[in-house]
Amino acid sequence: MPTVTADRLIDIAKSLLIAAGASEEEAAVVAKYNIGANLVGHDSHGIILIPQYIERIKVGHIVPKAPWEITQETPTTTVIDGHWGFGYYTTDRAMRYTIEKAKKQNVAAATVFRQSHIGRLASYPLMAAAEGMIAMITADSGRSPKHVAPYGGAKARLGTNPISFAIPSNLEGPFVFDMATSAAAAGKINVATARGEQVPTGWLIDAEGRPSTDPKVLRAGGALLPLGGSEGYKGTGLAAIVEILSGLLTGLGFGIEPSGRHNDGCFMAVFNVAAFRDVATFKQEVTEFAQYLKATPPAQGFTEVFYPGEVEFRKEADRRKNGVPIEEATWAKLKDLAQGYGIADRLGF
Repeated sequence: MPTVTADRLIDIAKSLLIAAGASEEEAAVVAKYNIGANLVGHDSHGIILIPQYIERIKVGHIVPKAPWEITQETPTTTVIDGHWGFGYYTTDRAMRYTIEKAKKQNVAAATVFRQSHIGRLASYPLMAAAEGMIAMITADSGRSPKHVAPYGGAKARLGTNPISFAIPSNLEGPFVFDMATSAAAAGKINVATARGEQVPTGWLIDAEGRPSTDPKVLRAGGALLPLGGSEGYKGTGLAAIVEILSGLLTGLGFGIEPSGRHNDGCFMAVFNVAAFRDVATFKQEVTEFAQYLKATPPAQGFTEVFYPGEVEFRKEADRRKNGVPIEEATWAKLKDLAQGYGIADRLGF
C-alpha cells in the first residue's frame, strides 16, 4: 500500500471534488474532514469515500453548491434543509450556527435533513469543545438502504446510527467519544473488502442469518450485527433512539425508499459549560478524571488504559509524521479519476 502525506491527500480529494463540480469552499471542507478521518485511523471514513461521493454527484444524489436553508427556527433551535448538498459542508455550518446560539442562550439544538454523508461524527462536536462547550451529535440515513439487523433479526432494518460527544478539557488530546451503534461501521467492511481481509467474528451475518467473517456478504444480502454481542439488545436500543432523533424528528422517516439515495439526518445539541460551572474548573476536573481513568492498573492482555479519544490522538500524531497508508484499490480509483479529469500529472500520479 502506498503511504501518502495528509497534505497530498487533502490536495487530491479537494482537486477531484472541484473537478466533479464542487465549489472550492465545499471541496476544502469535505477534504479537511475526510482526510481528518484517515489521520485518526478511521480509514473507513477517509479518502476511500471520495470516488463514491463523485459517483453520487454524477447520478444527482449529491448537489454541489446546494443552498443551506433554515426552514424553522426559535432562539434555541434550528431546522436546516441541506437541499442534497455535501453533508460535511452542511453540518459544519449547522454546528457553527448552533454554537453561536449556545453562546447567547446557553443551550441550543438543531436538526438537519436532505444532505449527503457527513463522515466522521466527532469532527462536529469537537468544534464546540474548542469553544468551551459540551456537544453531541447523532446521525441516521433516513430511508436510505440499511445495513444493521436488530437484535435477534436476520435482515437489516437499522442504519449504523452513530453518536458522538466531545467535552472541553486541558488534556493534550481531545476528550471525544464517537461510536456506531452497530458492531462496526459499514465503512470498515468496505475497507476490509478493498484490502482483501476478513472481519472479526460477531460483526456480520450472511443473507441466511448465519455468522460470517467474509466482508463481501454485506453487499450480498447480509447484515451488520448491533453493538453488544450477546447483549446486542443494548446496541439495538441505542440505534432506535438515534433513528428517532435523526430520522423521525427530522422528518426523514424510517424504512427504505427505492431511490437508494443516501440521506444523513442529524440531531445536534450544544451546552455552554459556563451556564453550569466555571469553565476553567470544569476543564481541569475533566482532565483529572481522564488521568484517574488512565491510572487504572491494566487487566491481563492490556498494557494501558486510554481515555476516550486518546487512541485517535496518538494515531494522528503518528500519521502526520509518517503518512497515511492507502489501500491499492482505493489508490487506483483515485488515479483513474484524476486521469479522467486531466489532472493526474498535477496530482503526482
